[in-house]
Amino acid sequence: MSVNKKISLAILLVLALPVGGCWVVTNPVYIAPDFTPAPVADSGRLEADVRYLAGIEPARSSRQRGSLDRAASYITESFAAAGCAPRPQIFTVDHVEFRNVICSFGPTDAPRLVMGAHYDVYENPGADDNASGVAGLIELARMIGAEKPVLEHRLDLVAFTLEEPPHFRSQSMGSHVHARGIVEEGAKLKLMISVEMIGFYSDEPGSQAYPVGLLDWMYPDKANFIGVVGGLFDRSSVARVKSLMAVSDDLPVHSINAPALVTGVDFSDHWSFWQNDLPALMVTDTAFLRNPNYHRSTDTPDTLDYRRMALAVDGLYQVAVGY
Repeated sequence: MSVNKKISLAILLVLALPVGGCWVVTNPVYIAPDFTPAPVADSGRLEADVRYLAGIEPARSSRQRGSLDRAASYITESFAAAGCAPRPQIFTVDHVEFRNVICSFGPTDAPRLVMGAHYDVYENPGADDNASGVAGLIELARMIGAEKPVLEHRLDLVAFTLEEPPHFRSQSMGSHVHARGIVEEGAKLKLMISVEMIGFYSDEPGSQAYPVGLLDWMYPDKANFIGVVGGLFDRSSVARVKSLMAVSDDLPVHSINAPALVTGVDFSDHWSFWQNDLPALMVTDTAFLRNPNYHRSTDTPDTLDYRRMALAVDGLYQVAVGY
């Protein structure tokens, strides 16, 4: 895709189809934006971050407070090294303290763009789920800290805790605490993006599954793309994020707008923002719909594709500075 200032119309596919009595919109029309000159995400650094987080033992689940603290400290130190002043967001669940870690760039009082990824796991190494997303946030902090782009919004990179069971889809989630705080503060939120598993890819035919059979006709059967997932009426934000992420032909970007009835559409931290009536979407490799290691002991660093993961982060950079 061209990255010069010539605006081109890129129509991949616009389709509305009924699924389970609801309408689903796939791959909305988007207009290719002007891309911001950007540094390139470093696949080696991404791998090193994933290996550190996935190597924490015992695994960084909600039952292992010490492991969560090690992960949070690593994220805090990484944000600080990138030139961002990190701060904790401390909250209590069942008389135990937990913390999100926040790193901000741009004008303090400007409308916010939040990019978040959870650093806890479900009793497994969690390389893809979700050390990959957290590594992406850390690399974004490095890239923005080095490039120092002029931002019109406040960019908050937030590492959430307690996304996984038993806290999944509850008010105990770190992302729910964060979303509620935005509402209580009365801050203006442009968009929240949940960075949920961005490291697993495959070029094998049949490697990509979908929650509804009809979608097999509309999307690739190879797990070689990154997905942008939004609610049924979030077409403009999904289209905009999709267009900004389309920085390389080596990593196609596909999108869907669908109701929560479609399995997986709300399976991450963006759910917390929806519960607080805040705009949010998810960027993902589609998790269990392609990764056979999901929530298993085999979700290890050696299973990830760091080259394509870096391309996903390059796309996220464009969103971070250009949305």
